[in-house]
Amino acid sequence: MEQTALTFRKGLKDGMPICLGYLSVSFAFGIMATQGGLPVWVALLISMTNLTSAGQVAGTQLILAGGTYVEIAVTTFIINIRYMLMSLSLSQKVESRMTNLERWVLAFGITDEIFAVAIQQKEEVNAKYLSGLVITPYVGWALGTLLGATATGLLPDSLRNALGIAIYGMFIAIIIPPACKAKPIAMVVLLATVLSCCFKWLPILNQISSGWVIIICAVVVSAYAAARYPIDDEPAPEKAGGTG
Repeated sequence: MEQTALTFRKGLKDGMPICLGYLSVSFAFGIMATQGGLPVWVALLISMTNLTSAGQVAGTQLILAGGTYVEIAVTTFIINIRYMLMSLSLSQKVESRMTNLERWVLAFGITDEIFAVAIQQKEEVNAKYLSGLVITPYVGWALGTLLGATATGLLPDSLRNALGIAIYGMFIAIIIPPACKAKPIAMVVLLATVLSCCFKWLPILNQISSGWVIIICAVVVSAYAAARYPIDDEPAPEKAGGTG
C-alpha cells in the first residue's frame, strides 16, 4: 500500500501561493494600523494572534475608534465564526490518529484559503501536512504586516494614503466576481450596502457605533440569505441492486 504523499514539505509547498497572496494584503493592513496610531509591535501582534483579514480590519478600526470591549468581541466573533464551521468540516477529513492537541493548535491556522486547499486533498489530511500548509501563510501574513507597518514611517504621505485603501480594494475584488456570477451573492452584497448606507445617513440610525452596525448588518443579511436562498440537501445515492 502506498504511503501518503501529504508530507510536511508538500504542505509548505502548497501553502506558498497563499503566503505570497497574504503578503500584499497584510502589508496594507500594517499601513492601516500604524496610520491609525498603533505601534508597529501592536500591529504585528494583532496579525500573529488573529490570522484573519476581515476580522483584523474590523477589530482594529473599532480599537482606533474607541469601541467597547463588547463591540470588538462580538464583531470579531460574528465575522470569524465561519472558521469554526470550516474547522468542524475539516475535522471529518483529518486522520483519526491526530491528537486533540494537534487539532486545537492547527485549527488556529484555518483560513478560507488554507481550508480550500486542505479539503481538496484526496487522502486524509495528517498533522505534518496541515502544519506545513499553515506555517507558510502564517509567516507571510506576519511578515507582510511587519513590512507594511515599518514602511509607514518611510513612505511619503501621498503614497501611504494610496496604499491605505488597498485593503478595501481587496475586499471589493473578492466580492465582485462571485456577485456577478451568482444572484444570491449579489443580493447579499446589495442588501449589506443598503443597510450600511442607512446606518450612515439616516437620523437616529447614524448614532449607532460602527461596531454594532457591523454586527447588525452581518446578522440581518446572513439571516435573510439563509431564509431566502437555502441550500438543498443532496439526494441520497441510489443503492445498487442485489446483495453482491
